[in-house]
Amino acid sequence: MKFALPKEKTLNKLYCIAFTHNNIPIDQIGMFHVDDAQYAVRFEKIKAQCNIQEFLFLSTCNRVEFLITTQQGVNEAFLNHFFKCFGPHFSASEINYAVEKGLIFEDDKAIKHLFEVASSIDSLVVGEREIITQVRNAYDKCHALKLTGEVIRIAIKQAIVTAKEVYTNTQVANKPVSIVSLAYRNLIESSIKTSARFIIVGAGQTNTLMAKFLKKHAFGTFAVFNRTLSNAEKLASELNGKAYHLSELANYKEGFDVLISCTGATENIVTAEIYQSLIGEEKNQKVIIDLSVPNDIAPEVKVNFNVKFIDIQFLQSVANKNLAERKKELHLCHQIIEEKIAEFKLIHKERQVELAMKHVPAKVKEITENALKTVFAKDIEGLDEEAKAVLTKVLNFVEKKYISVPMKLAKEIMLD
Repeated sequence: MKFALPKEKTLNKLYCIAFTHNNIPIDQIGMFHVDDAQYAVRFEKIKAQCNIQEFLFLSTCNRVEFLITTQQGVNEAFLNHFFKCFGPHFSASEINYAVEKGLIFEDDKAIKHLFEVASSIDSLVVGEREIITQVRNAYDKCHALKLTGEVIRIAIKQAIVTAKEVYTNTQVANKPVSIVSLAYRNLIESSIKTSARFIIVGAGQTNTLMAKFLKKHAFGTFAVFNRTLSNAEKLASELNGKAYHLSELANYKEGFDVLISCTGATENIVTAEIYQSLIGEEKNQKVIIDLSVPNDIAPEVKVNFNVKFIDIQFLQSVANKNLAERKKELHLCHQIIEEKIAEFKLIHKERQVELAMKHVPAKVKEITENALKTVFAKDIEGLDEEAKAVLTKVLNFVEKKYISVPMKLAKEIMLD
Protein backbone atom coordinates (compact mmCIF):
# COMPACT_ATOMS: atom_id res chain seq x y z
CA MET A 1 0.00 0.00 0.00
CA LYS A 2 1.55 3.28 -1.08
CA PHE A 3 0.81 6.79 0.12
CA ALA A 4 2.43 9.80 -1.52
CA LEU A 5 3.17 12.99 0.40
CA PRO A 6 2.45 16.26 -1.44
CA LYS A 7 5.36 17.16 -3.69
CA GLU A 8 4.70 20.89 -3.69
CA LYS A 9 5.35 23.15 -0.71
CA THR A 10 2.18 24.97 0.19
CA LEU A 11 4.23 27.77 1.72
CA ASN A 12 5.57 28.60 -1.73
CA LYS A 13 2.03 29.46 -2.80
CA LEU A 14 1.45 32.03 -0.08
CA TYR A 15 1.33 35.69 -1.09
CA CYS A 16 0.51 38.99 0.55
CA ILE A 17 -0.61 42.03 -1.47
CA ALA A 18 -0.33 45.12 0.73
CA PHE A 19 -1.36 48.76 0.59
CA THR A 20 -0.14 50.60 3.67
CA HIS A 21 1.05 53.98 4.86
CA ASN A 22 4.49 52.81 3.71
CA ASN A 23 3.70 52.69 0.00
CA ILE A 24 0.69 54.91 -0.76
CA PRO A 25 -0.85 58.07 0.77
CA ILE A 26 -3.22 57.21 3.60
CA ASP A 27 -6.13 58.97 1.91
CA GLN A 28 -5.76 56.56 -1.04
CA ILE A 29 -6.12 53.42 1.09
CA GLY A 30 -9.86 54.04 1.29
CA MET A 31 -10.29 53.03 -2.35
CA PHE A 32 -9.67 49.42 -1.25
CA HIS A 33 -12.18 49.45 1.60
CA VAL A 34 -14.99 46.87 1.45
CA ASP A 35 -18.11 47.03 3.62
CA ASP A 36 -18.64 43.92 5.75
CA ALA A 37 -21.95 43.22 4.03
CA GLN A 38 -20.14 42.84 0.69
CA TYR A 39 -17.51 40.37 1.88
CA ALA A 40 -19.26 37.19 0.77
CA VAL A 41 -20.23 38.34 -2.73
CA ARG A 42 -17.00 40.21 -3.50
CA PHE A 43 -14.51 37.73 -2.09
CA GLU A 44 -16.14 34.48 -3.19
CA LYS A 45 -16.13 35.89 -6.72
CA ILE A 46 -12.44 36.75 -6.47
CA LYS A 47 -11.57 33.26 -5.22
CA ALA A 48 -13.47 31.59 -8.05
CA GLN A 49 -12.34 33.83 -10.91
CA CYS A 50 -8.69 34.18 -9.86
CA ASN A 51 -8.11 30.52 -8.94
CA ILE A 52 -7.34 31.36 -5.31
CA GLN A 53 -7.45 28.55 -2.77
CA GLU A 54 -7.41 30.64 0.43
CA PHE A 55 -8.22 34.31 0.98
CA LEU A 56 -7.98 36.76 3.87
CA PHE A 57 -8.81 40.48 3.81
CA LEU A 58 -7.36 42.83 6.42
CA SER A 59 -8.56 46.43 6.47
CA THR A 60 -7.61 49.07 9.07
CA CYS A 61 -7.40 52.85 9.07
CA ASN A 62 -3.91 52.76 7.56
CA ARG A 63 -3.65 49.49 5.65
CA VAL A 64 -5.47 47.08 3.38
CA GLU A 65 -3.89 43.68 2.82
CA PHE A 66 -4.81 40.52 0.94
CA LEU A 67 -3.33 37.22 2.12
CA ILE A 68 -3.87 34.50 -0.46
CA THR A 69 -2.72 31.07 -1.56
CA THR A 70 -2.78 30.26 -5.24
CA GLN A 71 -1.21 27.87 -7.74
CA GLN A 72 -0.38 30.86 -9.95
CA GLY A 73 2.47 33.32 -9.68
CA VAL A 74 1.39 36.76 -8.53
CA ASN A 75 2.69 38.76 -11.47
CA GLU A 76 1.39 41.80 -13.36
CA ALA A 77 -1.12 39.76 -15.37
CA PHE A 78 -2.48 38.14 -12.20
CA LEU A 79 -2.74 41.49 -10.42
CA ASN A 80 -4.62 43.06 -13.34
CA HIS A 81 -7.15 40.25 -13.27
CA PHE A 82 -7.31 40.28 -9.47
CA PHE A 83 -8.13 44.00 -9.19
CA LYS A 84 -10.65 43.85 -12.03
CA CYS A 85 -12.48 41.21 -9.99
CA PHE A 86 -11.96 43.02 -6.69
CA GLY A 87 -13.09 46.41 -7.96
CA PRO A 88 -15.52 46.02 -10.86
CA HIS A 89 -16.20 49.75 -10.43
CA PHE A 90 -12.48 50.60 -10.77
CA SER A 91 -11.45 52.64 -13.78
CA ALA A 92 -8.52 51.51 -15.92
CA SER A 93 -6.29 54.10 -14.22
CA GLU A 94 -7.34 52.87 -10.75
CA ILE A 95 -6.51 49.28 -11.71
CA ASN A 96 -3.13 50.38 -13.03
CA TYR A 97 -2.55 52.31 -9.80
CA ALA A 98 -3.33 49.24 -7.70
CA VAL A 99 -1.06 47.01 -9.80
CA GLU A 100 1.77 49.53 -9.68
CA LYS A 101 1.58 50.44 -5.99
CA GLY A 102 0.79 47.11 -4.34
CA LEU A 103 3.61 45.61 -2.27
CA ILE A 104 3.98 41.89 -3.00
CA PHE A 105 5.39 39.51 -0.40
CA GLU A 106 5.96 35.86 -1.24
CA ASP A 107 6.72 32.69 0.72
CA ASP A 108 8.80 33.37 3.85
CA LYS A 109 8.64 37.12 3.20
CA ALA A 110 4.84 36.98 3.32
CA ILE A 111 4.98 35.22 6.69
CA LYS A 112 7.56 37.66 8.00
CA HIS A 113 5.45 40.61 6.87
CA LEU A 114 2.34 39.14 8.50
CA PHE A 115 4.20 38.63 11.79
CA GLU A 116 5.55 42.20 11.64
CA VAL A 117 2.04 43.54 11.01
CA ALA A 118 0.51 41.58 13.90
CA SER A 119 3.39 42.62 16.17
CA SER A 120 2.76 46.27 15.23
CA ILE A 121 6.34 46.95 14.16
CA ASP A 122 5.02 47.71 10.66
CA SER A 123 2.23 49.91 12.06
CA LEU A 124 1.76 53.63 11.60
CA VAL A 125 2.52 53.90 15.31
CA VAL A 126 4.95 51.18 16.38
CA GLY A 127 3.70 49.36 19.45
CA GLU A 128 -0.04 49.99 19.04
CA ARG A 129 -1.88 46.94 20.29
CA GLU A 130 -5.12 47.36 18.33
CA ILE A 131 -3.65 45.60 15.30
CA ILE A 132 -3.55 42.17 16.96
CA THR A 133 -7.32 42.33 17.48
CA GLN A 134 -7.82 43.58 13.93
CA VAL A 135 -5.80 40.67 12.53
CA ARG A 136 -7.79 38.18 14.61
CA ASN A 137 -11.11 39.74 13.58
CA ALA A 138 -10.10 39.75 9.90
CA TYR A 139 -9.42 36.02 10.13
CA ASP A 140 -12.66 35.31 11.99
CA LYS A 141 -14.73 37.12 9.34
CA CYS A 142 -13.08 35.36 6.41
CA HIS A 143 -13.05 32.00 8.15
CA ALA A 144 -16.78 32.29 8.86
CA LEU A 145 -17.31 32.72 5.11
CA LYS A 146 -15.10 29.66 4.43
CA LEU A 147 -12.59 31.80 2.53
CA THR A 148 -9.57 30.57 4.49
CA GLY A 149 -7.89 27.19 4.87
CA GLU A 150 -5.13 25.40 6.76
CA VAL A 151 -2.22 27.54 5.56
CA ILE A 152 -3.80 30.84 6.56
CA ARG A 153 -5.19 29.33 9.78
CA ILE A 154 -1.73 28.28 10.93
CA ALA A 155 -0.16 31.53 9.72
CA ILE A 156 -2.64 33.71 11.64
CA LYS A 157 -2.42 31.57 14.77
CA GLN A 158 1.37 31.84 14.76
CA ALA A 159 1.20 35.56 13.97
CA ILE A 160 -0.89 36.16 17.08
CA VAL A 161 1.46 34.03 19.21
CA THR A 162 4.38 36.04 17.83
CA ALA A 163 2.71 39.37 18.55
CA LYS A 164 1.96 38.41 22.15
CA GLU A 165 5.57 37.42 22.71
CA VAL A 166 6.82 40.67 21.18
CA TYR A 167 4.51 42.72 23.43
CA THR A 168 5.52 40.69 26.50
CA ASN A 169 9.27 40.39 26.03
CA THR A 170 10.19 43.78 24.58
CA GLN A 171 9.47 47.38 25.50
CA VAL A 172 8.12 48.24 22.07
CA ALA A 173 4.60 48.55 23.48
CA ASN A 174 5.36 49.64 27.05
CA LYS A 175 4.07 53.11 26.30
CA PRO A 176 1.64 52.47 23.43
CA VAL A 177 0.77 55.53 21.40
CA SER A 178 -2.05 54.46 19.11
CA ILE A 179 -3.86 56.69 16.66
CA VAL A 180 -6.72 56.93 19.15
CA SER A 181 -4.49 57.85 22.09
CA LEU A 182 -2.70 60.43 19.95
CA ALA A 183 -6.05 61.90 18.96
CA TYR A 184 -7.15 61.98 22.59
CA ARG A 185 -3.94 63.69 23.68
CA ASN A 186 -4.47 66.36 21.04
CA LEU A 187 -8.03 66.79 22.25
CA ILE A 188 -6.95 67.31 25.88
CA GLU A 189 -4.25 69.74 24.77
CA SER A 190 -7.06 71.82 23.25
CA SER A 191 -8.26 72.59 26.83
CA ILE A 192 -11.72 71.17 26.24
CA LYS A 193 -13.97 71.61 29.29
CA THR A 194 -15.70 68.60 30.83
CA SER A 195 -19.00 70.28 30.00
CA ALA A 196 -18.20 70.16 26.28
CA ARG A 197 -20.84 68.77 23.93
CA PHE A 198 -19.68 65.84 21.79
CA ILE A 199 -21.01 64.49 18.53
CA ILE A 200 -19.68 61.02 17.74
CA VAL A 201 -20.27 59.68 14.24
CA GLY A 202 -19.72 55.94 13.96
CA ALA A 203 -19.92 53.30 16.69
CA GLY A 204 -17.20 50.92 15.58
CA GLN A 205 -14.06 49.71 17.31
CA THR A 206 -12.12 52.97 16.95
CA ASN A 207 -14.81 55.22 18.42
CA THR A 208 -15.54 52.64 21.11
CA LEU A 209 -11.88 52.82 22.13
CA MET A 210 -12.01 56.62 22.03
CA ALA A 211 -15.06 56.46 24.31
CA LYS A 212 -12.99 54.71 26.98
CA PHE A 213 -10.58 57.66 27.03
CA LEU A 214 -13.42 60.17 27.13
CA LYS A 215 -15.09 58.43 30.09
CA LYS A 216 -11.86 58.63 32.08
CA HIS A 217 -11.81 62.41 31.61
CA ALA A 218 -15.40 62.76 32.86
CA PHE A 219 -16.89 64.29 29.74
CA GLY A 220 -20.65 63.87 29.97
CA THR A 221 -22.63 65.19 26.98
CA PHE A 222 -22.67 62.87 23.98
CA ALA A 223 -24.77 62.35 20.87
CA VAL A 224 -23.87 59.16 19.00
CA PHE A 225 -24.86 58.68 15.35
CA ASN A 226 -24.51 55.41 13.48
CA ARG A 227 -25.98 53.68 10.46
CA THR A 228 -27.06 50.78 12.68
CA LEU A 229 -29.07 52.32 15.50
CA SER A 230 -28.55 49.40 17.89
CA ASN A 231 -24.78 49.94 17.76
CA ALA A 232 -25.26 53.66 18.38
CA GLU A 233 -27.42 52.80 21.39
CA LYS A 234 -24.78 50.46 22.76
CA LEU A 235 -22.01 53.07 22.57
CA ALA A 236 -24.31 55.84 23.82
CA SER A 237 -25.22 53.75 26.87
CA GLU A 238 -21.52 53.41 27.74
CA LEU A 239 -21.17 57.20 27.54
CA ASN A 240 -24.53 57.96 29.19
CA GLY A 241 -25.44 59.82 25.99
CA LYS A 242 -28.17 59.78 23.36
CA ALA A 243 -28.26 57.59 20.25
CA TYR A 244 -29.47 58.56 16.79
CA HIS A 245 -29.64 56.97 13.37
CA LEU A 246 -27.05 58.45 11.00
CA SER A 247 -29.84 59.85 8.82
CA GLU A 248 -30.78 62.22 11.68
CA LEU A 249 -27.39 63.95 11.70
CA ALA A 250 -28.41 66.63 9.19
CA ASN A 251 -31.33 67.65 11.42
CA TYR A 252 -29.50 67.69 14.76
CA LYS A 253 -29.86 71.13 16.39
CA GLU A 254 -28.30 70.72 19.86
CA GLY A 255 -24.91 72.12 18.81
CA PHE A 256 -21.51 70.71 19.69
CA ASP A 257 -17.96 71.59 20.74
CA VAL A 258 -16.18 68.42 19.59
CA LEU A 259 -17.02 66.20 16.61
CA ILE A 260 -15.36 62.79 16.43
CA SER A 261 -15.95 60.69 13.32
CA CYS A 262 -14.80 57.27 12.22
CA THR A 263 -16.94 55.21 9.84
CA GLY A 264 -16.38 52.82 6.98
CA ALA A 265 -18.03 55.14 4.48
CA THR A 266 -16.44 55.59 1.08
CA GLU A 267 -17.57 59.23 0.76
CA ASN A 268 -17.94 62.24 3.04
CA ILE A 269 -20.49 61.88 5.85
CA VAL A 270 -20.36 65.50 7.02
CA THR A 271 -20.66 67.87 4.07
CA ALA A 272 -20.28 71.63 4.35
CA GLU A 273 -24.07 71.97 4.32
CA ILE A 274 -24.54 69.45 7.13
CA TYR A 275 -21.76 71.08 9.14
CA GLN A 276 -23.37 74.52 8.80
CA SER A 277 -26.64 73.06 10.02
CA LEU A 278 -24.88 71.46 13.00
CA ILE A 279 -23.24 74.66 14.25
CA GLY A 280 -26.21 76.94 13.56
CA GLU A 281 -25.33 80.45 14.75
CA GLU A 282 -22.40 79.36 16.95
CA LYS A 283 -19.10 81.07 16.14
CA ASN A 284 -16.66 79.51 18.61
CA GLN A 285 -13.90 77.24 17.35
CA LYS A 286 -14.84 73.57 17.12
CA VAL A 287 -12.54 70.59 17.45
CA ILE A 288 -12.92 67.94 14.74
CA ILE A 289 -11.25 64.55 15.00
CA ASP A 290 -11.62 62.59 11.76
CA LEU A 291 -10.16 59.09 12.06
CA SER A 292 -11.62 57.73 8.83
CA VAL A 293 -9.92 56.79 5.59
CA PRO A 294 -11.12 58.36 3.38
CA ASN A 295 -12.13 61.33 5.52
CA ASP A 296 -15.68 61.51 6.82
CA ILE A 297 -15.49 65.31 6.97
CA ALA A 298 -15.64 67.18 3.65
CA PRO A 299 -12.47 69.23 2.94
CA GLU A 300 -14.56 72.42 2.62
CA VAL A 301 -15.30 72.25 6.36
CA LYS A 302 -11.64 72.58 7.25
CA VAL A 303 -11.18 75.48 4.84
CA ASN A 304 -14.35 77.51 5.37
CA PHE A 305 -15.08 77.14 9.10
CA ASN A 306 -13.39 77.96 12.40
CA VAL A 307 -12.12 74.50 13.37
CA LYS A 308 -9.16 72.74 14.88
CA PHE A 309 -8.92 69.78 12.53
CA ILE A 310 -7.19 66.56 13.61
CA ASP A 311 -7.02 63.70 11.12
CA ILE A 312 -4.97 60.61 10.34
CA GLN A 313 -2.45 62.53 8.24
CA PHE A 314 -1.76 64.96 11.08
CA LEU A 315 -1.51 62.17 13.62
CA GLN A 316 1.00 60.36 11.44
CA SER A 317 3.32 63.36 11.60
CA VAL A 318 2.98 63.35 15.39
CA ALA A 319 3.53 59.61 15.55
CA ASN A 320 6.79 59.87 13.63
CA LYS A 321 8.27 61.84 16.51
CA ASN A 322 7.64 58.92 18.84
CA LEU A 323 9.29 56.27 16.69
CA ALA A 324 12.93 56.94 17.57
CA GLU A 325 12.63 55.60 21.12
CA ARG A 326 10.56 52.60 20.07
CA LYS A 327 12.96 51.69 17.26
CA LYS A 328 15.58 50.84 19.86
CA GLU A 329 13.51 47.73 20.58
CA LEU A 330 13.06 46.67 16.96
CA HIS A 331 16.13 44.44 16.85
CA LEU A 332 14.68 42.37 19.70
CA CYS A 333 11.34 42.21 17.91
CA HIS A 334 13.00 40.95 14.73
CA GLN A 335 14.85 38.24 16.68
CA ILE A 336 11.57 36.97 18.09
CA ILE A 337 9.94 37.07 14.66
CA GLU A 338 12.76 35.07 13.07
CA GLU A 339 12.39 32.42 15.77
CA LYS A 340 8.64 32.28 15.21
CA ILE A 341 9.07 31.96 11.45
CA ALA A 342 11.21 28.87 12.05
CA GLU A 343 8.50 27.51 14.38
CA PHE A 344 5.85 28.20 11.75
CA LYS A 345 7.76 26.16 9.18
CA LEU A 346 7.90 23.18 11.54
CA ILE A 347 4.23 23.46 12.46
CA HIS A 348 3.28 23.80 8.80
CA LYS A 349 5.33 20.79 7.73
CA GLU A 350 3.92 18.69 10.54
CA ARG A 351 0.39 19.63 9.52
CA GLN A 352 1.21 18.68 5.93
CA VAL A 353 2.22 15.20 7.13
CA GLU A 354 -0.99 14.86 9.12
CA LEU A 355 -3.10 15.84 6.13
CA ALA A 356 -1.18 13.54 3.80
CA MET A 357 -1.60 10.57 6.15
CA LYS A 358 -5.12 11.23 7.39
CA HIS A 359 -6.47 8.29 5.35
CA VAL A 360 -3.94 5.79 6.74
CA PRO A 361 -6.00 4.72 9.81
CA ALA A 362 -9.03 3.89 7.65
CA LYS A 363 -6.89 1.90 5.23
CA VAL A 364 -5.23 -0.04 8.05
CA LYS A 365 -8.66 -0.81 9.49
CA GLU A 366 -9.80 -1.96 6.07
CA ILE A 367 -6.82 -4.34 5.74
CA THR A 368 -7.45 -5.78 9.23
CA GLU A 369 -11.14 -6.38 8.54
CA ASN A 370 -10.32 -7.95 5.18
CA ALA A 371 -7.88 -10.34 6.86
CA LEU A 372 -10.41 -11.35 9.51
CA LYS A 373 -13.48 -11.67 7.32
CA THR A 374 -12.01 -12.88 4.02
CA VAL A 375 -8.35 -13.95 3.81
CA PHE A 376 -8.19 -15.91 7.10
CA ALA A 377 -11.90 -16.33 7.74
CA LYS A 378 -11.85 -20.15 7.58
CA ASP A 379 -8.80 -20.40 9.83
CA ILE A 380 -10.39 -18.13 12.41
CA GLU A 381 -13.62 -20.18 12.40
CA GLY A 382 -11.63 -23.10 13.82
CA LEU A 383 -10.46 -21.14 16.82
CA ASP A 384 -12.24 -21.22 20.16
CA GLU A 385 -13.66 -18.01 21.65
CA GLU A 386 -10.66 -17.40 23.92
CA ALA A 387 -8.24 -17.67 21.00
CA LYS A 388 -10.40 -15.35 18.91
CA ALA A 389 -10.37 -12.78 21.74
CA VAL A 390 -6.57 -12.95 22.01
CA LEU A 391 -6.24 -12.61 18.22
CA THR A 392 -8.50 -9.53 18.26
CA LYS A 393 -6.36 -7.93 21.01
CA VAL A 394 -3.19 -8.65 19.08
CA LEU A 395 -4.59 -7.16 15.86
CA ASN A 396 -5.87 -4.07 17.68
CA PHE A 397 -2.43 -3.56 19.23
CA VAL A 398 -0.64 -4.00 15.91
CA GLU A 399 -3.20 -1.75 14.20
CA LYS A 400 -2.54 1.10 16.62
CA LYS A 401 1.23 0.71 16.33
CA TYR A 402 1.00 0.46 12.56
CA ILE A 403 -0.71 3.83 12.52
CA SER A 404 1.33 5.70 15.14
CA VAL A 405 4.83 4.52 14.27
CA PRO A 406 4.77 5.46 10.55
CA MET A 407 3.15 8.78 11.47
CA LYS A 408 5.93 9.52 13.95
CA LEU A 409 8.65 8.46 11.50
CA ALA A 410 7.12 10.54 8.69
CA LYS A 411 7.03 13.62 10.92
CA GLU A 412 10.65 13.10 11.94
CA ILE A 413 11.69 12.79 8.30
CA MET A 414 9.74 15.90 7.28
CA LEU A 415 11.00 17.96 10.22
CA ASP A 416 14.63 16.92 9.82
